[in-house]
Amino acid sequence: MPEVLTAEHQPGNLKTAAPRSTGTPLIGAHRISRRVHRLGREISSTYEGIDTPLVLVVILKGATVFAADLMRSLTIPAELEFVRAASYGAGTSSQGRPLRLAGMVEGTLVDRHVLLVEDIVDSGRTADAVRKRVSKLKPASLRLAALLDRPARRTVEVHIDFRGFTIPDRFVIGYGLDYAGLYRELPAIYSLS
Repeated sequence: MPEVLTAEHQPGNLKTAAPRSTGTPLIGAHRISRRVHRLGREISSTYEGIDTPLVLVVILKGATVFAADLMRSLTIPAELEFVRAASYGAGTSSQGRPLRLAGMVEGTLVDRHVLLVEDIVDSGRTADAVRKRVSKLKPASLRLAALLDRPARRTVEVHIDFRGFTIPDRFVIGYGLDYAGLYRELPAIYSLS
């Protein structure tokens, strides 16, 4: 069951000038770690007994930290593939910006079990576009794992099979998520003010 964060759970915002010294995390590092490990167990259970290693297709760049921790928490064999998707640029909203997909999967996915790994499902456009593209490669199964779900901005309906946290309509950074390329290194997730 994903954790749902409401307005009451938002302890503060991070000041962009001093991210390491100000603000309280929206989701702390320990809480993220516990949830990612639970997701790893859930995913391992779902795919237990498959004939070939699970293929994690990681949506770059934001999902890299999540994917690395998730892969280490699996108890089944897994491989990595990557696709790069971008829609935010230097802003805090993807609305109206064209979605760019590049570096699509190099290995074969025919008859393989595939798990898309996304940092945040926002409008749903990125996850939907990657899912459609990967499904053309004829995998045996195709599911989606997302660390964060922000349904308030959804414009395209997307089914998330493995969800870490549901968050309110706030722009977030840290744990791989960025603002204009910055703050990915933060160990927790902060709301950018």
